[in-house]
Amino acid sequence: MDLGLNNKIVLVTGSSRGIGLAIARGFLEEGSKVILTSRDKIELDKIKDDLSKTFPSENIFARACDFTLKEEISVLKDWIIETVGELDILVANVGSGKSVSDPIPSYENFERVFRLNFDSVVDTVRGFYPLIKESRGCILFIASIAGIEAFGAPTDYSVAKTGVIAFSKNLARKIALEGVRVNCIVPGNIYFKGGTWEKQMEAEPERIKELIKKTVPMNRFGRPEEIADAALFLCSESASFITGVCLIIDGGQTSTLY
Repeated sequence: MDLGLNNKIVLVTGSSRGIGLAIARGFLEEGSKVILTSRDKIELDKIKDDLSKTFPSENIFARACDFTLKEEISVLKDWIIETVGELDILVANVGSGKSVSDPIPSYENFERVFRLNFDSVVDTVRGFYPLIKESRGCILFIASIAGIEAFGAPTDYSVAKTGVIAFSKNLARKIALEGVRVNCIVPGNIYFKGGTWEKQMEAEPERIKELIKKTVPMNRFGRPEEIADAALFLCSESASFITGVCLIIDGGQTSTLY
């Protein structure tokens, strides 16, 4: 299937590893021009060099950016306008579930987690929406099943991801007539090198295996590439009548809760 993504200009936030990197790689495979982002410039340059061994280097751009800082988002926007001139697709993937187990986290912790997982997303869309509107492109959010159910994930993280899902749906409805599509992917337990689940498997392999067996009907972790495949479809011409969708990809985990 031709997804119609050739030469599309794509910004993937948080694309140095895991789901973000898999999505970036997927777009490159489709012939898109991809802007990689991370807070770590050294790491980002290494990833760009590695990807350049497989894909045309002229299709790969990299720029360090901390999306919790509005001024850095503004600088990135100016750089994109100057370097590539336009933007067709925005994938908002920045986020982290690292927090505390307190039922009601402290104000400071709640603010920090919300800043990373929700405020940064809103600021990113606010910054890049004019470019997406001009190209009549699309926006894709990466949230989490912690945003639709209570699994014991940190409270502040769960609430922030709930906010991302609500934001995506409201945005989709309100800008549809402007020709911009907005969708959201809600991943379950995704295993990748350097990720949280890898660390937990190394520390308590039997407990984690039993947890997955009890909670995930497919009895396995998801792979970043499985999220990327869905992301590419939702951002493609093949999904031209799809907007406002919250696509759950979790091996059936949440299906057992209703």
